[in-house]
Amino acid sequence: MKHWIQAARLRTLPLSVSGIIVGSAYAYHQGFSDWRILVLALLTTLGLQVLSNYANDYGDGVKGTDANRIGEKRLVAAGVITAEQMKKAVLLTAVLTFIVALILIYVAFGKENFGLSLIFILLGIGSIGAAIKYTVGKNAYGYSGFGDIFVFLFFGWVSVIGSNFLFTHIIDWKLFLPATAIGLLSVAVLNLNNMRDIENDKIAGKNTLVVKMGLAWAKKYQHFLITIAFVIFFVFSIGINIRFYSSFLVFLFFLKHLEKVRKAKKYEDFDPELKKVALGTFVLSILFWLSLYLSSVLKDLIMLAS
Repeated sequence: MKHWIQAARLRTLPLSVSGIIVGSAYAYHQGFSDWRILVLALLTTLGLQVLSNYANDYGDGVKGTDANRIGEKRLVAAGVITAEQMKKAVLLTAVLTFIVALILIYVAFGKENFGLSLIFILLGIGSIGAAIKYTVGKNAYGYSGFGDIFVFLFFGWVSVIGSNFLFTHIIDWKLFLPATAIGLLSVAVLNLNNMRDIENDKIAGKNTLVVKMGLAWAKKYQHFLITIAFVIFFVFSIGINIRFYSSFLVFLFFLKHLEKVRKAKKYEDFDPELKKVALGTFVLSILFWLSLYLSSVLKDLIMLAS
């Protein structure tokens, strides 16, 4: 059990639920709330993240990409878990995640919205397929430099806007702003991972975006991703008339991170930054939820007082 928990990479899980927290928080701000949808959406997302981590361990393990990697070891490459065992775990996790997703879709849409249910079932299948195909198979998109696009779409737009739609059944176009911000911060985590592994990926033929652009440009790319994400969050908070001051404290934390990235001399220097950016994004989503919640409470108190 210890090895399976290790393969699940617990430190990646907070980042995966950040989009769900933001989308659900905005739904509450819009006047929609259902704890069942929130819990099931979180479980589905966690399932997809664990599935992605297992598939990544399997895919890179059988291709030999993880043979000399920096950072925490991968279980298939280390011989702790066999490729066949991990393949079975990928299939089991995919099935369990899909079942939870189906329950979520039923709770959100019921029997009356078959069209919407069908769209989200297809979206669920696509998410499972994307989680697996990142490193598995001959045409794994993570080996062709498309990982950034998929992470942006699924961790950002799909996670935030999709979770919000489960509550509201409508698309609020303003929500594309925080969805884009969360997507960019998620890509920043992937970019750190790829900067750390750049030499090993070159040897293994894993042509990530970092391999294609080089380390110097990847550092500039990291600055762009994080800076633009916070600018977008700031613009969105003004647009919905909330005072998201706490985001400034998180931004100071990220500025320190960017300075460490700029000064990084060794590939090992990027590894501890992964956890910092992932947890920083999670904290940002929690503070966003608190800001919206306190804003709603304040409005209710003003109405009662008047």
